[in-house]
Amino acid sequence: MSKRLVLDRRGSTVWDVRTPVGRFAVKLGYPSRTHAWTAWAPAREATILRQLIPEEVRFGEWEEGTWSAQPWREGESLYELWEPHRHAGKPAPPELDEALSCATALAKLHEDGWAHGDVQPNHFVIGPTRTFLIDLALAHGGDVPEDYDFRYQGCLVHYEAPEISRSILDSGTATPTKEADVYALGASFFLSATGRRHVPYPDDADRREQRQAIVDKPHRPITVPGAQGRLIEQMMSRDPADRPTSAEACQELREAR
Repeated sequence: MSKRLVLDRRGSTVWDVRTPVGRFAVKLGYPSRTHAWTAWAPAREATILRQLIPEEVRFGEWEEGTWSAQPWREGESLYELWEPHRHAGKPAPPELDEALSCATALAKLHEDGWAHGDVQPNHFVIGPTRTFLIDLALAHGGDVPEDYDFRYQGCLVHYEAPEISRSILDSGTATPTKEADVYALGASFFLSATGRRHVPYPDDADRREQRQAIVDKPHRPITVPGAQGRLIEQMMSRDPADRPTSAEACQELREAR
């Protein structure tokens, strides 16, 4: 057996563990300096995954929170894969097949009745035959045991939809939606292709300042060329009702190939 630390931040560690019976992503949750819910996130995600994937997912409790073991997903993140586009002298259109694979993974989750709640480029793992949408600890839409549930307090703000930011500023919480996921996917495409956040704010701005900027300011001009740029513009509409669904985004990307 071997193990490799993949991530250690904000109340969570993730390990790549190889065993004689398979390869697993093992997560340990514990309270962070600012959030207690991170301790329960591995177990919450595991209960959701058990409703969505055929492979075995295990979870339990330890002295500082909860843990889970789920199948390892091999591939590169969307952000890693589109790195060459961010350094091109002239913006080049990213691969539509890769964008479509991400939209397809999100559309499948939506079809199953869930909103992800934390769509970001690093949560799309693009493998040789399939793209996986990972990190479902904040997803909403089905049954979650009360012992492991917690209030949704937003996601990584670089991809947060204006209505989610507004709700969190007003009440401290929000409800993840499929429409907000579509906005976040558009923002993920934009940042992965250009290296720029969807809304400008200072690098040292705190979360409240970041969210206020998202509420108050329009998104940056979409500089991604071609059909994908036009789709990103639609996905990042400030009005959720004006955004395409994830299934409609898939259809537009198929037609643009």
